[in-house]
Amino acid sequence: MIRIRKPSIALLGVLLAASFGLASSADASSHGALIAETGRLKGKVQRDLVEADDLMSKGDWTKAADAYKAVMNKDTKNAAAFAGYGLALGKQFKLDAAEENFDKALQLDPTNANAHVGKALVLMNRLQSSSVTIRNQRDSMLKEAENQCRMALQKDPYSPEGHFQLAQSLREQGRLDEAVKEYQEAIKSDPKYSEAYAYLGMTKLAQNSLGEAEGNFKQAISFNSSNSTAHYGLGKTYLKMGQTDAAIKELNTALYQNPNSHPAHLAMGEAYQTQGNNNAAIKEYQKSISIKPENPDAYLHIADIRETRGDLELSISELRASLEQMPDNVAIHQRIGDESLTLEKLDDAIKEYNTCMNINPSDAGAAKGLTRAYYLKAAKESGGAFFVSNDFESAKRQIEKAIQLNPNDMELRLAMAKIRSMSGETVDLNSIGAPKTDGERVAYAEALLAQNRFKESQDQMNMVIGNAGDQKQAFSVADLALMIKDLDSADAAYRKGGTFAGGEERARRGQDLVKKAREGSRQDLTLATDLAKRKQLNSAVDKYHSAIYQNPRVPDARIGLADTLERLTPAAPKDLREAVVQIKAYMSLRPDLPPKEVEKLNKRIAKDEERAFKLEEKAKKG
Repeated sequence: MIRIRKPSIALLGVLLAASFGLASSADASSHGALIAETGRLKGKVQRDLVEADDLMSKGDWTKAADAYKAVMNKDTKNAAAFAGYGLALGKQFKLDAAEENFDKALQLDPTNANAHVGKALVLMNRLQSSSVTIRNQRDSMLKEAENQCRMALQKDPYSPEGHFQLAQSLREQGRLDEAVKEYQEAIKSDPKYSEAYAYLGMTKLAQNSLGEAEGNFKQAISFNSSNSTAHYGLGKTYLKMGQTDAAIKELNTALYQNPNSHPAHLAMGEAYQTQGNNNAAIKEYQKSISIKPENPDAYLHIADIRETRGDLELSISELRASLEQMPDNVAIHQRIGDESLTLEKLDDAIKEYNTCMNINPSDAGAAKGLTRAYYLKAAKESGGAFFVSNDFESAKRQIEKAIQLNPNDMELRLAMAKIRSMSGETVDLNSIGAPKTDGERVAYAEALLAQNRFKESQDQMNMVIGNAGDQKQAFSVADLALMIKDLDSADAAYRKGGTFAGGEERARRGQDLVKKAREGSRQDLTLATDLAKRKQLNSAVDKYHSAIYQNPRVPDARIGLADTLERLTPAAPKDLREAVVQIKAYMSLRPDLPPKEVEKLNKRIAKDEERAFKLEEKAKKG
């Protein structure tokens, strides 16, 4: 609420004395009587103004507006009344009328601090609009609100509402430390300023100072139990502390006091989702969206639930609908990309990740997703078609740019190494360094997988799976492993996820997907072998590629593909070089091979490399 500075007790005494005619005498002249009458009128106006201010301080905006209006009718040049009336209208979101009254107040009294504070209030309230025009002006409006508050504080340095609105504008600009100082200044000027305590708590919550935030919210409630912001903030704090039941209690209070609070509905959805009550959670998220459609977190939380249920197509549809409100929201585009990738809609995923990077070229998350999509596309396409396409060069350029903007991001450097390895370049992963986080370990495992270093890749994934401390982490690793076709790791991670309470069904569904991928690979391998026997070699190559794409760790598919590539006519250098890669992959997957078999395979590798070299030399001579 806006708090109005009240006159001193001494001034109130003078006003009351004037209103009761104590300044006049029975023997006064007619001129003296006129002065007394004027004093009584002014005293009445001032008393009415004080009563209006008191209503304003209690948050009774409608009655306060009526009281200020009554003062304005008696004194058409009372700047304080115009400013107060504007504040009462502004709190009711009658913003155009409020602004007119602030302008009138400043015409009557350019030094009126409350009028400047009120103009800041109008700007801050306008920012709650869903209007695209308003949202596009957000930065300039926040700066103007800040300027209005600073002008108010120049005229009244101890104005609690001036410090409060300044803090609000700073908080929205992300200048949290400065905002904290201004909230504290507001509280110094008015030690019972409930709203200042509430938003100080919100700022401390954003800084993850949960203990301080809890104390601020409780203090705000002690001064005003109807402060819905404080109850909402306390609920959010309890949610972060893991006290879900206490959070729901506070959020229920907040929603009873303010049923149209979109963040309170969002937080209630998070609380229900934490309890596993997903249907109730979705209802709360949808209520939040209905109040404020440009609300990305609500859509993303619904997407989390859809993903858990396996409803990815529905999730993508809902996320695409949200882009009508937020066409440039990177988080939404990236989530669509991630889910498209899971569904193996690789071109759709690439399109979404490219959109993210066009909006924000330094977006490391999008760059990593883009690399993964290109990696899968390269693995899926036969004959190295990806590496002679424009996509490969585009991928390299985009990732190189992202690395320049994020030079310390090891995962991005590993992503580039993965792409380069798949294109046939020799890449020394040791030069990139040893992974230190689970995210880096996953990226390192993918790069090792691209080099067909299966055991080392498995070791990295085993560490990540071992570190998964809850169901969400385990299934996240499992889903990623399934996406990149590391089926052994996916199976292990799903099994671990199933050991956590409530994870059994999710684990079964994931393991079923692993079995389906294994079976698909087995069927393609069987068909490829049959086609090769019937000398339908090109078709056999395609099926071998498909078998390997679905499960890269099948040694028979690797050696079968190598055999078939060596038999293709006319012989081509690219086919022979790929045969070499497949033979090496086979040897990596079969560390138990007897020495004679290893020697035989090494001779094949040397022969294929020599044949490829001679064919290239012959082509040069033309």
